[in-house]
Amino acid sequence: MKKLIYVVALLNLIFVSCKNQPVHNDPIPTHETIAIHSTEVSEKRVINIWTPPSYATSNDSLAVLYMLDGGIKEDFAHVANSLDSLIKAKSIKPIILVGIENTERRRDLSGPTSVEKDKEIAPVVGQSTKFRNFIDKELFSVINKKYRTTPEKGIIGESLAGLFVTETLLYHPEMFDFYIAFDPSLWWNDQHLIKNAAQRLAAFPNKEIRFWFAGSNAEDINPHTKKLFQIINDIKSPNFKWEYSDKLEEQHNTIFRATKTRALIWSLNQ
Repeated sequence: MKKLIYVVALLNLIFVSCKNQPVHNDPIPTHETIAIHSTEVSEKRVINIWTPPSYATSNDSLAVLYMLDGGIKEDFAHVANSLDSLIKAKSIKPIILVGIENTERRRDLSGPTSVEKDKEIAPVVGQSTKFRNFIDKELFSVINKKYRTTPEKGIIGESLAGLFVTETLLYHPEMFDFYIAFDPSLWWNDQHLIKNAAQRLAAFPNKEIRFWFAGSNAEDINPHTKKLFQIINDIKSPNFKWEYSDKLEEQHNTIFRATKTRALIWSLNQ
């Protein structure tokens, strides 16, 4: 059974957005694209930035949402359009979206692993620390210099990107103010994040942190998101706000779009 779970999980990663995912023709919103030559990951990274219409007509500084899988051919357009609709409806405050386009997705978004099956998903895995350093030490400063930003920032990701979001929450909670993870691949490295979650949560800094996460009906995902929910539910911290969405009616390839509106409204209105 354990071997079967690993096979399913590996297929979810090899086909990043999963087989038979519905085709969505999201209109590409007006945005800016820049390139950063990173020393942390030793390559050029393409970044897409969307600002709400009010940004051009005011002098306001805005919070920033950093998104993984943020290429134009990835999830950038669909998230930017969702933010635009929610802002126009006054369901959330205006916010800047910064999409990070992938190069080697499985390399960047996975932490170290001692499980041989995990290592089969790509020639190189386990370099989430370098990618996180790129965001923290290089990308933040570029965005803050180029745009009017407040100190508030969040991060959003799905599947393996959700794993990266959760890993960052637990090991670098000070990096963002809010975290959004859809169907995080918590099986990675023999459930290392789950096994260490209680200890990491107990050591959280004295600052408000918000965490929204969701689990679909995927057999390699749902038991682990439920377990993380149980661990978090036992932690009583006035500075840690969280919300879990257990969506058994959704599949791995539908969970992001099905729950993103709820995730954004909750995360930006606490």
